[in-house]
Amino acid sequence: MGMETEPNGDESQPQSRPSILRYNSPLFQVILIGVVCFCCPGMFNALNGMGGAGQVDHTASNNANTALYTTFAVFGVLGGGIYNLLGPRFTLFSGCLTYVLYAGSLLYYNHYHKQPFVVTAGAILGIGAGLLWAGQGAIMTAYPPVRRKGTYISIFWSVFNLGGVIGGLIPFFTNYRRVDAKSVSDGTYIGFMCFMFVGSVLALTVLPPGKVVRDDGSRPSNVKYSSVRVEGLEILKLFLNWKMLLLLPAAWSSNFFYTYQFNNVNGLLFNLRTSGLNNVFYWGAQMIGSIGIGWVLDFSFKDRRTRGFVGIGVVAVLGTAIWGGGLAEQLKYSLDRKPAVLLDFKASGSAYAGPLVLYFSYGLLDAMFQSLCYWVIGALANDSETLSRYSGFYKGVQSAGAAVAWQVDAHKTPLVTQLIINWSLTTIGYPLLALLVALAVTNGEKSEDDDAENKISQHPAVVDSHTLGENTSARPMVNKESQKSMVKEIGALESEAGRKAQETLELAFQISNLMNTGLDRHTLSILISLCERGVNPEALAALVRELRRESSPQQP
Repeated sequence: MGMETEPNGDESQPQSRPSILRYNSPLFQVILIGVVCFCCPGMFNALNGMGGAGQVDHTASNNANTALYTTFAVFGVLGGGIYNLLGPRFTLFSGCLTYVLYAGSLLYYNHYHKQPFVVTAGAILGIGAGLLWAGQGAIMTAYPPVRRKGTYISIFWSVFNLGGVIGGLIPFFTNYRRVDAKSVSDGTYIGFMCFMFVGSVLALTVLPPGKVVRDDGSRPSNVKYSSVRVEGLEILKLFLNWKMLLLLPAAWSSNFFYTYQFNNVNGLLFNLRTSGLNNVFYWGAQMIGSIGIGWVLDFSFKDRRTRGFVGIGVVAVLGTAIWGGGLAEQLKYSLDRKPAVLLDFKASGSAYAGPLVLYFSYGLLDAMFQSLCYWVIGALANDSETLSRYSGFYKGVQSAGAAVAWQVDAHKTPLVTQLIINWSLTTIGYPLLALLVALAVTNGEKSEDDDAENKISQHPAVVDSHTLGENTSARPMVNKESQKSMVKEIGALESEAGRKAQETLELAFQISNLMNTGLDRHTLSILISLCERGVNPEALAALVRELRRESSPQQP
């Protein structure tokens, strides 16, 4: 069982206070995880966004990022299972601390110029980032009400990217008078470390799903899985899950372009203080983009599947236009024809405007593309344990792509080639996302995985009885044929929830047989609830046998 799984208690009642003011509301918790990410990956993004993490030689940063995203790829996938075992607080806290270590390694490199510590810190950060983003994905997609997932994703993305905005101001002000500086000052790295440490502490205040109450009184499903074996098996199944396979190209491309944009646009065209200022606009654009696509995905049409198609279309058209503009700008310079004079926000005048608008647009597209991916993930299921695995898979594949991208740049691949690769990868993702929406996203509030529960409760074999006091033992309510029918219908869903429901149903029938009684709906719901709360099935069966023995008429 997850370390933070707790009984519901009386908190399941609807709350009268506004959601934003209530600590255990989904909105407050999504904002809180946004602040945590504001302090840690948000500041990391601002640091990386300067090009070479603020160093004149990008080699150390490129190698550190390769190590980072290699371990991130592994622990991104594993992170969902770890989150289900440890719960959100410890998972997020341990992940956040690795960001502090990484910023500290760059401070060390500023003085000693030795790569091993930076690369090692990058690899450790990859482990921590995998844990952090798996937990973040579960919270952002499972806690909100179903009809407002796009809105909550945009709220998170706005708060998170405010970290990039503030983080961009740190190098801008600390290096404002160092017009010709090639690497950032110590104060820049120390400032980043302070923010990251605050985020680590805040991670300890995030509530587990069992303590979160929506405005209607409902709760996100709690973390229920306790077995490392079970989590390992469920993670392996992701690689054969057709939904995840359709998501794979979009996930691979969603961070691939960072290397090109940070190192070869912001890092090559602008001086140090201006690149810091540019990040204010880049991450600010992400706030705008996430809000815009969030509205499209939640409010543009009544039909949820239609909203998904429209969102994909909007991002595809905008993405094509932005990458086309990027190609026009890229043809003006290359690695062999670098700009003779770096652009400065004060000295360059109108020449600064065009590249700034392009870099701003890249940030806009990034937020819209990733928010779209998260919305699709959130539409595939509603329970936090499944969504933590889906989010972990997304981040793992995303990080594997990023690891390759950093080495593509480290090997001095022509810049036009890098741009075309990025453009092509994102373009491949659009039709596959559309296919995923068409096949797996329902128009109601329940996902395909949730249909398993309906198959049980609505099946004619389950008698509508509301009391356990009825003499159900007098007439069996479920025969062998109806049991096979229910299992067959549930199995036909071919979903993770369907498999879970089938296993639980079979267990319930076994217990029902031990009780020598039929299986009415109320009995079934109690048995499933006990199993979900972690009651050992064998212990439950033993208890039923004992109760039967004690309640049996005594022989004279």
